[in-house]
Amino acid sequence: MKYILVTGGVISGIGKGIIASSIGTILKSCGLRVTAIKIDPYINIDAGTFSPYEHGEVFVLNDGGEVDLDLGNYERFLDINLYKDNNITTGKIYQHVINKERHGDYLGKTVQVVPHITDAVQEWVMNQAKVPVDDDRKEPQICLGGTIGDIEGMPFVEAFRQFQFKAKRENFCNIHVSLVPQPNATGEQKTKPTQNSVRALRGLGLSPDLIVCRSAKPIEMAVKEKISMFCHVEPEQVIFVHDVSSTYRVPILLEEQGIIKYFKQRLNLPIDDQPSDLLMKWKKMADRYERLLKVCSIALVGKYTKLSDCYASVFKALEHSALAINHKLDLMYIDSTELERSTEAENSVKYHQAWQKLCKADGILVPGGFGIRGTEGKLQAISWARKKKKPFLGVCLGMQLAVVEFARNCLNWKDANSTEFDPDTKNPVV
Repeated sequence: MKYILVTGGVISGIGKGIIASSIGTILKSCGLRVTAIKIDPYINIDAGTFSPYEHGEVFVLNDGGEVDLDLGNYERFLDINLYKDNNITTGKIYQHVINKERHGDYLGKTVQVVPHITDAVQEWVMNQAKVPVDDDRKEPQICLGGTIGDIEGMPFVEAFRQFQFKAKRENFCNIHVSLVPQPNATGEQKTKPTQNSVRALRGLGLSPDLIVCRSAKPIEMAVKEKISMFCHVEPEQVIFVHDVSSTYRVPILLEEQGIIKYFKQRLNLPIDDQPSDLLMKWKKMADRYERLLKVCSIALVGKYTKLSDCYASVFKALEHSALAINHKLDLMYIDSTELERSTEAENSVKYHQAWQKLCKADGILVPGGFGIRGTEGKLQAISWARKKKKPFLGVCLGMQLAVVEFARNCLNWKDANSTEFDPDTKNPVV
């Protein structure tokens, strides 16, 4: 088994998940079987109780596991089915160790972060890496995993520091994803945050084999040489990933910089230097995505519209279906509370702007959600879609509200409601 650890530096949300997924896609295109593990340093057992503003949408796996949305990226990019144990959290590890301690498995020893927590992490990774995730049910050959260097993540960093020796150098590779900012005042790309980030990682006992530099614009050669010199790696070990029109372009960017050849040598992989047809298909898809001319605009009327990750699965489903019919998706996020009469009284500009957006849309989608806040605005949008014969899709709560709207306005059951909002309603249509 080969292990690839992806660490992040400078800021969170740097793109570790997309980088890991893209590397997995490239290796899969070379004919290797790939699995993925996501490590989150929070003490929650899983992502099921998070507010969408904390970590974006919760991704639900086939076995019912509620996990971080990065696992959704892994499944989409790699075409695999993961399990709840592919998402490790601090809470899960501590619960596992405490249960063993209560059971008497440690034979009265003092249970500590090192070695008990770190050993549990390594054991978990080695066991989960062997679980088949492809349709052919064969054991994976490569396991991708990601973690970060926050204070809560230290036991995991220490676990992997030990693990690199247990797995042996030819089976373990560390990729560090870092930010290269470009302040507007000077327009110069700065390498200092990356230098400091790599130095901090080395201080914790992990030395990156590849440094993936994230930036807004393509990085200049001089910057690459500077990072190579100050971070003690060869220039070909410094990879650039600038902001691109679509995440599907990232595997192509990485492949163009010779990443297949590097992995072949570094991990002694039984593969050709050239990618297979799978990556060519991927390239064609990315090219097609960028050449689309027809636009389809969909209004997403929800409550958590300030962060697009809150509705990641809805966005991905719409994006994939738009691509299938050769259209570019223009997804307009509308806060449902801004469609309500109360907003008109408080801030009429916001109210009219929200309605203007809704009127321009080719179709309306009302996604899931919880609680009474914003439901009035959603009902208004549903009513408008029905009267104007606009294509409408209600998912979960959106579908419930469509039933409520029809009962109230077409059947004249004025108090029709869902028992979720009014347990005593005379007409509980849901």
